[in-house]
Amino acid sequence: MPPLRSGVVLLRRARSLAALVGILLLAIAISPTASDGSRIFLQAGNLTDILRQVSLIGIISLAMTFVILTGGIDLSVGSILALSTALVAMFLTRGYTTHIAVAILAAVAAAALAGALNGVVIARTGIQPFIVTLASMIGVRGLAKWLTNNQNIDIGFGRDLAAGFAAVFREKAIVIGAYAAAAALFWVVLARSVFGRHVRAVGDNEKAAAYAGLPIRATKIWVYTLSGLFTGLAGVLYAAENHQGNPNAGVAYELDAIAAVVIGGTRLSGGQGSISGTIVGTLIMGVLTNMLRLNNVDSNVEMMIKAVIIVLAVAVQRERSGN
Repeated sequence: MPPLRSGVVLLRRARSLAALVGILLLAIAISPTASDGSRIFLQAGNLTDILRQVSLIGIISLAMTFVILTGGIDLSVGSILALSTALVAMFLTRGYTTHIAVAILAAVAAAALAGALNGVVIARTGIQPFIVTLASMIGVRGLAKWLTNNQNIDIGFGRDLAAGFAAVFREKAIVIGAYAAAAALFWVVLARSVFGRHVRAVGDNEKAAAYAGLPIRATKIWVYTLSGLFTGLAGVLYAAENHQGNPNAGVAYELDAIAAVVIGGTRLSGGQGSISGTIVGTLIMGVLTNMLRLNNVDSNVEMMIKAVIIVLAVAVQRERSGN
């Protein structure tokens, strides 16, 4: 990486980290206090709750980073999550399998297939990713509702297969651990692999990448496949946490994931960004949400504050790039 670009990347990471530190300090300062005088925000249970709450969006955001780095976008992740939750619940409650692993693999595989279909259409036809994934968002949501007859599939609390699945995969350690493992994997792939360099090159200058003989189509197909696959994993964890397969789950998750990526400093036009920045962006959104809810801020006001933060993040990006 050229020294100038490396310096810009480091500056972006430093600013994102400074923003997270600032929000943390504000959250501590205005935190309500418990009966013993301690600040509720700093309690271990609350901090781990934040990590658990951001983990699902965090997993989706990691894959979304790769998509955006190629200059693309994936609006279908919320619908793909709904499909995954519906399928894992169907397999576990309707006797399709007697093994939890089979149910999980089926749900994740279907989600990966939906992502791969996005990638193939985008790579082969040249249609804008916004249009392709918007169509997929509608179609996959319809598929999830059709499969479930537009009904939630409840996972009980007893001793059956479905209840055993939920008991294990809703644990904080499992959910947070899945996010941490995914973050480590994506960081290594982006920073240390040839595929990671291809992802950046395609987003930075697709024509130059084509002249260099890079596998542009394959790279695009793979990033959307990964987006579907890891969204499917998030859907499995969602089903366990909420004890149901819900075909209406994941509404607006794509917006939260995109926001986390953008706030973390990834350039929407592609080519520049980092996994560490996305993690910071995800934590910023999570801490902000927790801070507002601890202080009983109206949920509508919460949405407006998040909207302002997203616009400011994009404006700062434009200022850095001189646009």
